Amino acid sequence: MKTILTVIGKDQTGIIAGISQKLFELDINILDVSQTIMDEYFTMIMLLDLSKIKASFDEVKTSLTQTGDRLKVKVNIQREEIFDAMHRL
Repeated sequence: MKTILTVIGKDQTGIIAGISQKLFELDINILDVSQTIMDEYFTMIMLLDLSKIKASFDEVKTSLTQTGDRLKVKVNIQREEIFDAMHRL
């Protein structure tokens, strides 16, 4: 299963490292990534492959949300098909 992960928050050191480390721990592969700084805000979007995860999607979502809370950023993850359906008009 592929998912879209977004991360937004005040720029600070360690955001990419913290998110990437958590993805590694969850056996999630990063397929593509784009990140930028907009004024003082860090923004990142990732395309992820969850085909090797051992946890449920809800457990992954909770773990990434908690990581975001620790890093003081907003993390959102959604299945690719839901993302596609929402953006197809």
